[in-house]
Amino acid sequence: MSPIRMSRIESALRVVLEFNEAFNRHDVPGMMQLMSEDCIFENTHPAPDGTVYSGKEVVTQFWQDFFRESPHAHIEVEDIVGLGLRCVMLWRYEWVDAAGQKGHVRGVDIFQVKEGLISEKLSYVKG
Repeated sequence: MSPIRMSRIESALRVVLEFNEAFNRHDVPGMMQLMSEDCIFENTHPAPDGTVYSGKEVVTQFWQDFFRESPHAHIEVEDIVGLGLRCVMLWRYEWVDAAGQKGHVRGVDIFQVKEGLISEKLSYVKG
């Protein structure tokens, strides 16, 4: 693998990991500065196909609403792999519901990173 290609993969991995760190801080502006204007986020809900959110404004609103409804949301990275412009991240999502009960699911995100920004985040969950 060429050093240039390796550098792009490492850069994409850093962007995705930085995005996840901002997620765990519930830092929507920090997350969105890492996403492109024309970003696409495909959520896991509702089953079986989820919902697609397109464009930075719409995706920003989704995350703001999400953290308001899930104030204990946390994603633990289990593994991450870079594949050219794509990164695949295996994760464990943990939350606390309104009754105080802890819960979790495991899943995977497929990210596309172009020009240093996340242009696509496709989420899939076990269950």
